[in-house]
Amino acid sequence: MIIVDILWKLFPLYLFGGGSGRESLSESILQMIPSTMASPKILCDAGESDLCRDDSAAFLLKFVAIASILLSGAAGVAIPLVGKNRRFLQTEGNLFVSAKAFAAGVILATGFVHMLAGGTEALTNPCLPEFPWSKFPFPGFFAMVAALITLLVDFMGTQYYERRQERGDESAAASEASAAVGVESGREEASVVVPVVVERVSDCSSKVFGEEEGGGMHIVGIRAHAAHHRHSHSNGLGTCDGHAHGHGHAHGHQDVGNGARHVVVSQILELGIVSHSIIIGLSLGVSQSPCTIRPLIAALSFHQFFEGFALGGCISQAEFKNKSATIMACFFALTTPVGIGTAVASSFNSHSPGALIAEGILDSLSAGILVYMALVDLIAADFLSKRMSCNVRLQIVSYVMLFLGAGLMSALAIWA
Repeated sequence: MIIVDILWKLFPLYLFGGGSGRESLSESILQMIPSTMASPKILCDAGESDLCRDDSAAFLLKFVAIASILLSGAAGVAIPLVGKNRRFLQTEGNLFVSAKAFAAGVILATGFVHMLAGGTEALTNPCLPEFPWSKFPFPGFFAMVAALITLLVDFMGTQYYERRQERGDESAAASEASAAVGVESGREEASVVVPVVVERVSDCSSKVFGEEEGGGMHIVGIRAHAAHHRHSHSNGLGTCDGHAHGHGHAHGHQDVGNGARHVVVSQILELGIVSHSIIIGLSLGVSQSPCTIRPLIAALSFHQFFEGFALGGCISQAEFKNKSATIMACFFALTTPVGIGTAVASSFNSHSPGALIAEGILDSLSAGILVYMALVDLIAADFLSKRMSCNVRLQIVSYVMLFLGAGLMSALAIWA
């Protein structure tokens, strides 16, 4: 752009200046190059310079943006939470799985196309010192570190919640067992019972370690029971029909694992979304150009709605208490409007070196978190499941929705 600007200014001089103009061409170049090269420094200190700048119109549009983004985010996160008791919006329904695939595509494109690109733009800005920001690809490095840390937190968090829920189940089973013993001792005191031994050879051959005579299962045998079913599936029950038949009863350990997994996924996903929502709000809040704010309102409302839908689905599957689910939903919905309000109320200069470094690092970290969550916990968890492989129609619809969400969110990078 600097070279084009210089040539554009020198073209009339060369064309109409005659001999003297051509002789002074070199002097003009020497005069223009320093002033042109200094323009980035001026922008670093002066802030935004835009021909479409209108402070009063931008101020009103920011209130419109706060209202629109707040309603979009709240609606997106509330639909799965409110609709989990409705048949067509249940988290196990095909409609929800398809909509979640679309939202996963939106989150994946947000990480790759928006956050990583924004972090790269901020950390390679000419307002920053050349060392160290121009000597190393920091955006990709920060994204990689964030993805690896997310993996570690995901693993440790899942292990923690699984152990905590298992301890709760063990204590509940122990209390039920003690209550049952008390009832049996009371019956023995009231009457004398003559035991009758009935041999059931056929039932014993089908029992698994830990399974009791009454059809129940002791807490010690739950893991062995689950291992037995995994072994059974490997011997020919892995088909869709066999899978549906073999899981006619509940597995305590698998329920514990799934519940813990959804809890961790919902919390990490909210962390990744909130961290970049702050930056989005600040970026919109400091702009004084209506030409910039208008497309941002539509793009960010779309973005917040489907991110909220994915987050709301994870919160719904985690089965939080109503109070905890409401707090998480409100925290997500309010983050971007609070960022906009903070930028409006303060003298925040988005072109200062400190702001650019903070924005670049947070955008890169958010990119790593969102890409990991989208690929591992949203896309892989659903698309590699037995349910998806057994339903060809659901496969086709989900893949179409996934690519559609990623494509539309990527296209929004033209305006935002």
